[in-house]
Amino acid sequence: MAKSGMFLSKNQFSCAICLDVLKDPVTIPCGHSYCKGCIEGSWDQDDHIGVYSCPQCRETFTPRPVLGRNIILAAIVDKLKKMGLQADPPLHCYAGPGDVACDVCTKRKHKAIKSCLVCLASYCETHLQPHYESPPLKKHKLVQATRHLQEKICSRHDKLLDVYCRTEQQCICLLCTMDEHRGHDTVSAAAERTEKQKQLGETQKKAQQRIQEREKELQDLRQAVESLRRSAQAAVEDSERIFTELIRSIERRRSEMKELIRDQEKAAASQAEILLEQLEQEIAELKRKDAELEQLSHTEDHIHFLQGCNSLSDPPGHTDLHSITFKPHFSFEAVRKSVSVL
Repeated sequence: MAKSGMFLSKNQFSCAICLDVLKDPVTIPCGHSYCKGCIEGSWDQDDHIGVYSCPQCRETFTPRPVLGRNIILAAIVDKLKKMGLQADPPLHCYAGPGDVACDVCTKRKHKAIKSCLVCLASYCETHLQPHYESPPLKKHKLVQATRHLQEKICSRHDKLLDVYCRTEQQCICLLCTMDEHRGHDTVSAAAERTEKQKQLGETQKKAQQRIQEREKELQDLRQAVESLRRSAQAAVEDSERIFTELIRSIERRRSEMKELIRDQEKAAASQAEILLEQLEQEIAELKRKDAELEQLSHTEDHIHFLQGCNSLSDPPGHTDLHSITFKPHFSFEAVRKSVSVL
């Protein structure tokens, strides 16, 4: 029975709670068996009425049943274990999509863990044991389980590809060296692997050196970009400060210029007001004198005419308008030019 690799049925010898082979089995009054430790921690109990339920069929018991070891069942399980029976493997042991299936399993295929290059088959953990125990099988070449075993076999001679033809640069079998590859430069696959490994090591070394150089260039470039960013930020801050100060200066200059223009406007207007008043007075005086002269020119009394002429001559203290300085075409062109220079 041990040699047959039989598996226990979960319904017969496994605990319905932990799903493992029964340990210290106990049987409750409803007939179901459990591991003692599992059932002790899995009773469904109503704390108010003290009713205990079976975890599997929900049958209730009052009071709680006494858990006595099922001696007969324990003996059977111990005997079966000694005979080599095993519990059902967990689901993850079975082969699924993308897994390499065992070539020996007859029912549901288990995952293969190794492939044999001599047997040209893949084996699960159970069926691989003969390769570890049998002296002839111990000499076989085991590799990680692969679905590409046929790629390692010569399609012409159905032998393992264990020779490398340097002339044709391809893997061949031993019989190929005596057939179409006779006289070619051939070595064992292991020897060519060693040589290729050295070349690969040199290539990898150069690649790693190139990677280091590129990483150094990348680091330098990142530092340059960061330096450029900081420099740009500093330039922005400086320009903001300069323009802020310039705007304040312009605002201040504008206020000063506005005040200057208003002051000049007031001075000129004041001067013009005085001149206007004087001009209005003189015009009134001249109009009065003109009226008197017009009236005098029509008199027939010669004495009255002569006396009137003397009295209508320019009176003493007459204001000379030309003594007042005023520019009738006053402008602020000079002010506008000084502002445009800014």
